[in-house]
Amino acid sequence: MDWVEDIRLTGGPLYWSAWVLGAAGAAFLLWLPRLPGRRRWLLSVAAALAVTAGLVLLIHWMLIYLTSVFPNDVPYAVLTWVFAAAASLLVLLLRVRFDSWRRRGLDVVAFAAVLLLSTVQVNAYFGLNRTIADLTGTAISRIPALEPALMHQPGTPALPFTGWTAAGTLPDNGVLRTVSIPGTASGLQTRTSYVYLPPAYFAANRPSLPVLVLVPGQPGGPADWLTGGSLLPRMESFADRHGGVAPVVVVVDPNGSQNANNLCMDSDLAKADTYLSVDVPDWIVHTLDVDQDPRQWAVGGFSFGATCAVQMVTRHPDRYTGFLAFASEREPAVAKERQKTIDAAFHGDTEAFDAQLPLTLLGERDYSGKVGYFAAGANDQEFVANMQTLATAASGAGFTVRTDAVQKTGHSWDMLTPGMDNGLELLAQHWGWER
Repeated sequence: MDWVEDIRLTGGPLYWSAWVLGAAGAAFLLWLPRLPGRRRWLLSVAAALAVTAGLVLLIHWMLIYLTSVFPNDVPYAVLTWVFAAAASLLVLLLRVRFDSWRRRGLDVVAFAAVLLLSTVQVNAYFGLNRTIADLTGTAISRIPALEPALMHQPGTPALPFTGWTAAGTLPDNGVLRTVSIPGTASGLQTRTSYVYLPPAYFAANRPSLPVLVLVPGQPGGPADWLTGGSLLPRMESFADRHGGVAPVVVVVDPNGSQNANNLCMDSDLAKADTYLSVDVPDWIVHTLDVDQDPRQWAVGGFSFGATCAVQMVTRHPDRYTGFLAFASEREPAVAKERQKTIDAAFHGDTEAFDAQLPLTLLGERDYSGKVGYFAAGANDQEFVANMQTLATAASGAGFTVRTDAVQKTGHSWDMLTPGMDNGLELLAQHWGWER
């Protein structure tokens, strides 16, 4: 049944079949034979659509401003598909008094088709689950734990990367492994993390490779970098272009649960900064064969993770000297209203919050010799504005900066094409590699 797991959800036959079935379902739900009550039916449908639009906007407002479930507005494209699903349900209920029992069964099938289309489109917008295997988690569950043979062996230091040439033939592919990175200093309880080891890591004369720490979005988890981020094929492509050499990538979890938001700060919420600046680096240098020079360390992320990446380099330039920020927020937030973040994390102390912000630090410090890559979906105007603000500040503080507004995407993992390649090449130049 492997072929089922390989079925694509963001393109291919299933995706386009959902379009056809959903459009047909919507047309069926809106159509009625020319009955005496047809005028009343059309007025009822118009009223249902208006009510649905109002409810969707009200719930969106409550999620953002009342309950602070999300710190940023839900994209309008996503709200449109939520509206389509909710509206089709109301129209289905309206049809009950017009249709026979036999036709009611077809009504339910039509509604299911619209619901399928809406679900597929929301998933496609974010680009998170690209296949059935991504959706069910079966591919992720097969990743083995990091074995001792791939760990650092005391007394056998890896060779410096400068001037390194592989002894013998490298394997064609790198590997993914699961690991657990304890919050020894931070006390943070985290979920499973993942490590990518490139072909060069398996050389008989293993070199000390650069490190790239990746942080997922929120809500989300480390596995999102493997599904929506397509980490393995992207890193394999980079390694192919560089003779089997790529950074060791460690995907970490600074939040501890799907919906938690620790702001990547040390605050009343958690010591997330300590986890990323102390616990994670300590685990990496004691467990893996990597270069310990901070110039060879970078951090990256998507959305919340992108904000976190900028925070780490601006607060800890002695640990991380490069970042990849895909759709960064202007500043970390647990709520749309800034004061709610300050109240929750810093007991209302605005000065303590502001002192840790990237924009504050970029205005106070010199970051010459550091590099930063920003990307945002061109359709996501809020995050394009964030990118421009942060990039201008970073450039003014001495960063070497590159930006990409990725066309035909919004707040989506799809911006990693071509963003991941461009960001990695910027890091490769920073690390002194020849392309």
